[in-house]
Amino acid sequence: MIRKLNQMFDFLKNQDLKRVVVAYANDTHTIEAVHEAVKLHLIRAILVGDAEMIKGACENLRVDPADFQIVHEPDEMIATKTAVSLINKGEGDLIMKGLVSTDKYMRALLDKEDGLMEQGAILSHVSIIESENYHKLLIVGDVAIIPNPELMEKVAIVNYLIETARVLGIEQPKVALLAATEQVLPKMTACVDAALLAKMAERGHFKGALVDGPLALDVIIDKQSAKIKNLQSPVAGDADCILFPNIESGNVFYKFHTKLSGGEIAAVVVGAKVPAILSSRGDSVKTKLYSIALGALLA
Repeated sequence: MIRKLNQMFDFLKNQDLKRVVVAYANDTHTIEAVHEAVKLHLIRAILVGDAEMIKGACENLRVDPADFQIVHEPDEMIATKTAVSLINKGEGDLIMKGLVSTDKYMRALLDKEDGLMEQGAILSHVSIIESENYHKLLIVGDVAIIPNPELMEKVAIVNYLIETARVLGIEQPKVALLAATEQVLPKMTACVDAALLAKMAERGHFKGALVDGPLALDVIIDKQSAKIKNLQSPVAGDADCILFPNIESGNVFYKFHTKLSGGEIAAVVVGAKVPAILSSRGDSVKTKLYSIALGALLA
């Protein structure tokens, strides 16, 4: 079972190398993270972008461009579509955002004719947070893609969280359904949806997982709080996963850990044909490296 993000590296070293296709890989931050993953023997990399700019970035980093396969395409949108096309041709196992803007990257993934979406698939975002203040990794979603998920979207997110937990070696993931209270209050959608999801779990909808809610954050992560509230739950105080009721709550939780509590993060977009890494220019090289590793595991 993987208990620390860097343990993903050891696991991947024993697997066949996955191929990462980087869309518009013209920036040093992305190339540095991808090269680190190549050096650690976690992946092989295909960089799509302006070949001269890529080689210049490699020179600045003292990296050998021969460590990558470089596909020359200087136009941002065409480079991104080319990266998607390589995935569709079976030449890559996961895709990563380079210097391309997020809206163009997502547009290429979601393109109805040439993108990476199967009919009826739901795109979502899964993050793994390693916090000094929690006794194990926390797998959370959605913090970046679906603003206000409806019930069936929440079903999909729960399944993505469970799948990610299993990839980390957690045999029976504990999924907490976040709300402001443990009471089922009809006027609070988060409470009602959590109660419905918990009942679905009780009737076997989520195989091999413990799913419970509504649960407030204190009882999700702290056994003492659950004890004080006299709450009987197989998930309380020991959650592996948290489903957020909306993007605001998820995004605040995510950024609190990255900016205030020094948490380490891995994050991947799931639901497409292959895992997609949606890294921000503000993300550290370590975050990008962990995200590449998570994407390779999920691939």
